[in-house]
Amino acid sequence: MTFLLKKISYSVLVLLGIVVLVFIMFQGFGDPAKMIVGQTGDKKTLDNIRKDLYLDQPKWKQFFLYLNDVSPLCIHTKNDIVKKELKGFFIGGDVKFGFKAPYLRKSYQTKKNVGAVLMEALPGTLLLAVAAMLLAVFFGILLGVIAAVKKGTWLDTSAVFASIAGISAPSFFMAIVIAYFFGVVLHPYTGLNLTGSWFDIDEVTGEKYLTLKNLVLPALTLGIRPLAIITQLTRSSMLDVLNQDYIRTAYAKGLSSRTVVLKHALRNALNPVITAVTGWFAELLAGAFFVEYIFGWQGIGKVTVDALEKLDYPVVMGSVLISGCIFILVNMLADLLYGVVDPRVKG
Repeated sequence: MTFLLKKISYSVLVLLGIVVLVFIMFQGFGDPAKMIVGQTGDKKTLDNIRKDLYLDQPKWKQFFLYLNDVSPLCIHTKNDIVKKELKGFFIGGDVKFGFKAPYLRKSYQTKKNVGAVLMEALPGTLLLAVAAMLLAVFFGILLGVIAAVKKGTWLDTSAVFASIAGISAPSFFMAIVIAYFFGVVLHPYTGLNLTGSWFDIDEVTGEKYLTLKNLVLPALTLGIRPLAIITQLTRSSMLDVLNQDYIRTAYAKGLSSRTVVLKHALRNALNPVITAVTGWFAELLAGAFFVEYIFGWQGIGKVTVDALEKLDYPVVMGSVLISGCIFILVNMLADLLYGVVDPRVKG
């Protein structure tokens, strides 16, 4: 429990740091009021919008108002709660103390709640990242174990060469190559589309339905680098473990190679792999931005890139905050997994 509380405390401090950086980074990038109404807006309209966005307040006060909006614990007036459509539990009179869903403000372009826009896109990004990581973990561990057990053979050499190539190839290059090769050249045989998302729309009813065919190419592209890293880490860790005394003892007891490798060696070799998996999952969320854009995959990455093109900064700021929260949750999960995989690790 102490370990968990300590991790939660650190996470809150990290999130606060992210909020500070996000607020500072997006100061001075144009006039939000003009981004909303365009260059033709009259002075009175612009002044009203600046007041509505707290731009008429000192910077320090703007920060605390922004922190109050994005924080689950908050203090808001009745009017603010209604105006911002805040959802949560509030107590008090005209000024209420409450616990709410973070309010990420509204898009400059669509006037929609940023939280709702990003939550609609989040499943696509998570689906892509999870699919890429599952592909990387399965084949990475498999290739790493084979390379370690067959050290010095052509299987080992091939796995090492392939992993080096996977690490060296830039993601944007692999995305273009895979998109062209499988989505264009081999399309008649694979049936895979160059672009597409995790849902399609029925032309008759207009309803959305789930389709995973379009997931193959972006997941393959996104999973190549972590697959290569996991292959090398698994191989290195397995070679180290296979040289331990208890492994030799297990062989001396007459246990089969499969039992020794899978039950004794692999379990103890997984710690650095878990570190890579959790770290790369966070990296995948960042890398998904470019991959989503290339393949037209509907996720937070594509929404963020589109928002950047339109200078829609509330969407970009909200995307950074949500990504930060996911990174922190993934790292906390990693710490918990260490204790499950290796009981020697204590919080």
